[in-house]
Amino acid sequence: MKIYFFPAIKITLLTLILFGVIYPLFIVGFAKLIGPNGGKGQTIEVNGKIIGFELIGQSFTSAKYFNSRPSAVSYNAAATGGSNKGSSNPEYLKTVEDRITAFLAKNPTIKKEQIPVDLITASGSGLDPHISVQAAMIQVGRIARVRSLDTKVVEDLVNKCKEGPVLGIFGVSRVHVLQLNIALDNLK
Repeated sequence: MKIYFFPAIKITLLTLILFGVIYPLFIVGFAKLIGPNGGKGQTIEVNGKIIGFELIGQSFTSAKYFNSRPSAVSYNAAATGGSNKGSSNPEYLKTVEDRITAFLAKNPTIKKEQIPVDLITASGSGLDPHISVQAAMIQVGRIARVRSLDTKVVEDLVNKCKEGPVLGIFGVSRVHVLQLNIALDNLK
């Protein structure tokens, strides 16, 4: 028994020091030296005030703003993650149905089958700051009506805020919701 016990303790302590101390310090140092904003995250500012982060979504529930993708963690970066509930889970299905009902109440001209999936399901991280272009476009009518704007103006704004796939090949075109809502507030 002794021949296995002490090597196991040594390996445990070695991995604890290596992966619990040295590796995290290396990553933090790397981020501080090379990362944007010294590793503190890319902030979004309006009039000198930080109102959000580039890679963390926010909840927008007002009818005058584009809605974000739902979050299983209420956009809490410390608790990042999905709900881990499958499509056969009754609680999950009720949550999705509630999201559909809420969306349709705000957007009465939209049919249930027209709602893009990213407006009713949370992302894997629960922090996704983007929605699909389709998810933004389906909200244009409501935004235009609530803000007394021409639909074409709001559509043009969505197209102006559209981001292409990462490096031109990874993913699909998308829209950063906070950036889009800031641009919407800046419309004259």
